[in-house]
Amino acid sequence: MTDASDSGLGEREQAVLALERRSWPGPGAKERAVRERLGLSPTRYYQLLNALLDDPRALVHDPVTVNRLRRVRAEKEQRR
Repeated sequence: MTDASDSGLGEREQAVLALERRSWPGPGAKERAVRERLGLSPTRYYQLLNALLDDPRALVHDPVTVNRLRRVRAEKEQRR
């Protein structure tokens, strides 16, 4: 992973990716963390996350997480 100045991502964008790197113990834990740590509604969080997946700076910052989430998103889109 690179330094924030290298990737060009802001603190909030980095925090979103950091939450996505974690595993969560059960239903609702991630959404609770989103509200408590970022002060965002889950809906807004997922909007930001989706935009991040299309941002080349996010790929530079955390390629493993971004590529994993892109694959998950593509699989969901194929099922529709």
